Amino acid sequence: MEIALYQPDIPQNLGSILRLCACMDVVCHIIEPCGFILDDKRIARVAMDYIEHVKWQRHSSWEQFKSTTKSRIILLSTKAKTNYYDFKFEPSDILLFGRESAGVPQEVADYADAVLKIPMNPGTRSLNIALSASMVLGEALRQTGAYS
Repeated sequence: MEIALYQPDIPQNLGSILRLCACMDVVCHIIEPCGFILDDKRIARVAMDYIEHVKWQRHSSWEQFKSTTKSRIILLSTKAKTNYYDFKFEPSDILLFGRESAGVPQEVADYADAVLKIPMNPGTRSLNIALSASMVLGEALRQTGAYS
């Protein structure tokens, strides 16, 4: 199981997701350009010393990321129809999360093998991306028996 972040906007969210990936032994892909400098101190402040333990890869573009992976790409989107807990995850899946401000362009959504949502209370827009990543990663790891 891996996480990919498409052009993240908020360094603190990236720091939180890097910490999550370190704790759960999950690779994090960062698809650039980001909305901040990747050596931003705000990333380290949230990731703390966990940043030393995380496995992560930078990708200069969506095209470069696509060229390096053969795994299923599972996009999380508020526009999806399928709930994430109704989906059958596989151990090699990559969970893709879009920009906090804009999600992903249609070409990225069209490339995904599946598009899933986290059901929410009507009238609410979205959860924080780090919370969303934690919820979906937890379910995916549970289903695939990663920590049985």
